[in-house]
Amino acid sequence: MGKTKPVVIITAYRPERDEKKRYTKLVHEGPYVAEVDVELIETDTGWSPYLKLEDAYRVDDIRDAFRRGDIDLASKLAWVFTLTPVAI
Repeated sequence: MGKTKPVVIITAYRPERDEKKRYTKLVHEGPYVAEVDVELIETDTGWSPYLKLEDAYRVDDIRDAFRRGDIDLASKLAWVFTLTPVAI
């Protein structure tokens, strides 16, 4: 028998990645609606699905802008539409 070379075995642990999905959230306040593109994160935890923190802040900013009547700011963050009743 000849010399044997040392063997190195590398085992990599790669945890399951969270699954992310794109989603359009509708934010309705008064006569306005905004379409906000957000990322839903789905995990095996009980809190799933949830929004990325940045997306949650953007949704809150749009809702606050609607409440203040600042449609210009809301339209910079998302698509903004006006609702018109068709029947009373």
